[in-house]
Amino acid sequence: MEQLNRLWKKGQDFLGVKYPIMAGAMTWISNANFVSAVCNTGGFGCLAAGNMPPELLSAEIDRTFELTDKPFAVNLITISPNYHEHLKLTIKKKVPFIIFAGSFPKASEIKMARESGAKVLAFASNDSIARRMIDSGIDALILEGSEAGGHIGHVSLIILLQQVLLKMDEVPIFVAGGIATGQLMAHLLLAGAAGVQMGTRFILTEECEVHPKFREAFRRARARDAIATPAIGSELNVVAVRALRNKGMSIFSDLQMDLIIKNRAGEITKKDAQYEVENFWMGALRNAVQDGDVETGSVMAGQSVGLVNKIQNLKELYDEMIGEANAALRLATKRLCG
Repeated sequence: MEQLNRLWKKGQDFLGVKYPIMAGAMTWISNANFVSAVCNTGGFGCLAAGNMPPELLSAEIDRTFELTDKPFAVNLITISPNYHEHLKLTIKKKVPFIIFAGSFPKASEIKMARESGAKVLAFASNDSIARRMIDSGIDALILEGSEAGGHIGHVSLIILLQQVLLKMDEVPIFVAGGIATGQLMAHLLLAGAAGVQMGTRFILTEECEVHPKFREAFRRARARDAIATPAIGSELNVVAVRALRNKGMSIFSDLQMDLIIKNRAGEITKKDAQYEVENFWMGALRNAVQDGDVETGSVMAGQSVGLVNKIQNLKELYDEMIGEANAALRLATKRLCG
């Protein structure tokens, strides 16, 4: 445990938590109840703003403050129609951490967030974005590979580690995408990561409030079942989404074709078409998470779904991760020292 504490101290100090293991923000899932449960177990929870009505997000933030006295973040989607209202709200509420996701936040928005007293993080799915976010003044980076669930970039984590984690050290870097074991976490910490972020593995925790059919789909899935959605052409600049293969994937392809035709005919602007795409995913995800429609809904999952097949509570998850990490570090020491 001494080795592990030394390796992730940077992450502990930055987040102000016992375990710098972040539960990634998952729309319709990462609510006040789940976030506070993660925080109270020693981890770091991220409230998912998604495209919530501002008054609902306000209530969720207040509720989170009521349920935990530990640090937590609000994850803001910069391409959400409610984004600017969400940003103003998180600043007003003095949320301790603000995470920008979806696209690039402006340097002025990062500055506003930091001036409120919040620590600011942003995602990077390639090396140029990582450099841009660091130069724009973020406090820490979340480096996410394409193995992750939900909206993804095009570069795998194994490449990003070499391009970013091993070369940039100006800010703490948390690593995400395909992580589900303490063994891998230990080696990422050895490589310089401040901590890790997981999403898919948290779905199988007892505290995660999802429909039983949604959770069962995760438990039964294999890594190859979590596929990235195809983009039909390049006109809409659709961001790929990784989810379990189902009929919803075909429905999404048809939607893209319909929007492209309408855009070409002048019936819808490119911006509005992109909003339609996001609205589809948010609705399809809600149908799966809350109603259990795992056939035509969106079952967003990372490829690490193939590594998780048991339901456990949060304490058991953290205990297992830490036990595996300590064992991996002992093995690494043995290999180095003979």
